[in-house]
Amino acid sequence: MVLFSASLWGLSGTAAQVLFTSYHVHPGWLVTSRLLIAGLGLLALETLRGHSNHILEVWGNKSDRLLIVVFGVLGMLGVQLTYLLAISYGNAATATLLQYLGPIVIIIFTSVRLRKMPTRPQLMAAALAILGTFLLVTGGTVTNVSISASGISWGLASAVALAFYTLFPAPLLKKYGAGVTTGWGMLVGGLLSSLLFRPWTQLSLFYSVRMDLLMAFVVGCGTFLAFYLYLDSLRVISPTQAGLASCAEPLSASTVALLWLHVRVGVWGMLGGICIVGAVITLSLTPNIKIGHNET
Repeated sequence: MVLFSASLWGLSGTAAQVLFTSYHVHPGWLVTSRLLIAGLGLLALETLRGHSNHILEVWGNKSDRLLIVVFGVLGMLGVQLTYLLAISYGNAATATLLQYLGPIVIIIFTSVRLRKMPTRPQLMAAALAILGTFLLVTGGTVTNVSISASGISWGLASAVALAFYTLFPAPLLKKYGAGVTTGWGMLVGGLLSSLLFRPWTQLSLFYSVRMDLLMAFVVGCGTFLAFYLYLDSLRVISPTQAGLASCAEPLSASTVALLWLHVRVGVWGMLGGICIVGAVITLSLTPNIKIGHNET
């Protein structure tokens, strides 16, 4: 389930790139659609499971209401929008790899907060991630930046948003579970996004069967189904195992971008991607380090 969901996330990033480049879909419009539809779908699924009272319980507590709103706006909307903007200004493969720097941001934050030096594996992972980012962005030489500044900025912003998304909702996840927390987070983020980007003004975009199919895949398979499979997998495997298996996402994004869109990152860029994935694997295999996918 994790491997399949991670592959769907990677494929949906490439599909989003086609929507941006071929059909001029605005990232804000796409993120609004996927958050609203997937959020409603997850909450409906929780209702079918008999958790309807649990779904409404989150709004009965003042502090929890505030947490879910902050999570929805800064966490869910933040990670989705920055990731899609990174794709629109760059490409799906690079955006996915840059977002995978999120665990390094988590290490830095927790080390500062706890006033404790990172462990040797954490330092090794950080070094791999920094080296990988340098190779990915520059192509192996400082005089040749192979990605636009906007693509790099939004990619790094998505890594920070991913770290926030991972750390912030811990109390909500413990109290209400992943389905309810993620569903409400998506719905809150989608409602705010709809006010910002007014998706109803772009309904005329739907004039192509290919575009409609790509949209259906991004929203249905790349968001709702992928999140459901990933969350459901946590019933039978640990978050650490799930995080390790979710490294299939950058692999699938890079492979599809190469074969379908003919995106070329070069030998140094490929080596950089391997370093970043290696950093995530190093952290996933480290005791007491739990890294799960929280995107795209």
